Amino acid sequence: MIRHLLLCLGVVLILSACAGGAGGKLQTAGGTTVFDLTLETQLDWARIKGVRQEQWTIDGTPLNQLIVISRIKPGEHVFLTTRERRSRPDGPWFRAGMRPDEVRDIILDGLRQSGWANVSARDLRPASFGNVPGLRFDLDLDNPGGLVYRGLATAAERDGRLTVLVWIAPAEHYYGRDVEAVARMFDSLRFVP
Repeated sequence: MIRHLLLCLGVVLILSACAGGAGGKLQTAGGTTVFDLTLETQLDWARIKGVRQEQWTIDGTPLNQLIVISRIKPGEHVFLTTRERRSRPDGPWFRAGMRPDEVRDIILDGLRQSGWANVSARDLRPASFGNVPGLRFDLDLDNPGGLVYRGLATAAERDGRLTVLVWIAPAEHYYGRDVEAVARMFDSLRFVP
């Protein structure tokens, strides 16, 4: 009985840490600002904040996650993991003025480097962050364990810096449940003047 009680207490403590851990907060449905963007969401999220990167989730990162990366500088990795080096000129480095297909490709390469498998994109199309032109595409990918995921990605360059949002969820259930709400949230993205 005591062992069961301690196990339950441990689970509660872990869940509490996940929900309100260092830098985390609850983002309720409605309007909000993240870095230099405003958006409207119909979903409640847990937000884990970083300097230029945030991770949002509804049910826990293995079940759905939104990554927001702000103001990626030329020469930086699309997911801010490293900077370009002469010994590694072929990585997923951002360069100002990239074409939409090049931005898509560095996002796909960044996902591959992060451990995702069978990463591919569909339906590259224009998108807008208010009056700033951008792009959007659909994702198909597998996690290292072979679970099939789908997602959406959007990006825009402003003032020579790139902003990227990538949302992924397992194809079974979670993607279908939330894809329309996430697409509407992406439609609402605006840069703060």
